[in-house]
Amino acid sequence: MTVRIAIIGGTGVYDPNILTDITEEKVDTPFGLVKVKVGGYQGKRVAFMARHGEDHSVPPHLINYRANVYGLHMLGVKNIFATAAVGSLNSDMKPKNFVFVDQFLDFTKSRPQTFLEEGVIHLDMTDPYCPRLRRVLQEAAQKHGLPYHKTGTYVCTEGPRFETPAEIRMFSQLGGDLVGMTSVPEVVLAREAEICYATIAMVTNFAAGISPDRLSHQEVVDIMDENVHNLRKLVMEAIAALDEDADCPCHRHPQDPSAVK
Repeated sequence: MTVRIAIIGGTGVYDPNILTDITEEKVDTPFGLVKVKVGGYQGKRVAFMARHGEDHSVPPHLINYRANVYGLHMLGVKNIFATAAVGSLNSDMKPKNFVFVDQFLDFTKSRPQTFLEEGVIHLDMTDPYCPRLRRVLQEAAQKHGLPYHKTGTYVCTEGPRFETPAEIRMFSQLGGDLVGMTSVPEVVLAREAEICYATIAMVTNFAAGISPDRLSHQEVVDIMDENVHNLRKLVMEAIAALDEDADCPCHRHPQDPSAVK
């Protein structure tokens, strides 16, 4: 059975056992080898990928984003739900809230952002996060009474350090709502590969200078652990409701539909 749906699990989301009949697939991509768990859920085949590795050993600036997304593309995936732990710059977006982000600001510095090694394609990113998948997530959150925000701007930083209070003030002035370290280039590569992509951002803390406390990775993990059951309900409801074969503008390059094979 074709795999049309993938979950990319971020910090605190390492467990593929929400699926049944799990097998491990090794996919040899032009950008490196990736491992993906594939299982079933309500008659659908779903791929699960741990973004940071199963033991959370890969920091955000060293993730092989190209191999990860290309590997899912080679499996036939057309819909990605990506989870992300984020800090909040917006007082309305509180810890344990979900945000279905619709825009990003890119402050990464050293990450390859395209599969293309030659030629030029100017990729349209008017709607970087798939509106169709975001609607599915909103309906899933409503069904389960989960606190959510239907839009938000994700500021992606290079990491692995946390941001300074001065940087957070700048990001806020630029219109950022959330800060994290992984959405870019993942969302860009998904669009280049003609895959619908949505980020399920879960607020774990307020950002530096807003939070009254010093930031720590353990704080992020602790909040994720407390809320992972709600995240699991949200993801599985969205997968159950998703029309995995629906046509979407995300599946077509406006300039060159055959750019990524």
